[in-house]
Amino acid sequence: MVLEGERADMGAEVLVSLAATIKARRGEDASLSYTAKLLAAGPARCARKLGEEAVELLVAALSEDDEHVKAEAADLLYHLLVLLEARNIPLSDVLDVLAARAGTSGIAEKAARKASE
Repeated sequence: MVLEGERADMGAEVLVSLAATIKARRGEDASLSYTAKLLAAGPARCARKLGEEAVELLVAALSEDDEHVKAEAADLLYHLLVLLEARNIPLSDVLDVLAARAGTSGIAEKAARKASE
């Protein structure tokens, strides 16, 4: 399903709002906020947690119902945003990369990245 129009705007708003909430949690009391606890632990911990969530999504995709897959995908997106915040990378920077790739064949895009390495 391709998100278009109002639905795409709502999806983008949700991600932008979540990223802002995560940013606001930085420096808060880690005993009161899971997000603050992750951020206080640093980027390496956030990256490990993202990896755990990716594996959970993989397992769900192979053996669980769609509702479980959706829940794990949401967890993965949340932990991705936490990692970006831990690294001080704005979501807008990632969206800019995606926008620059729009309309480019995945095969061509990968070949271009390989050529520049």
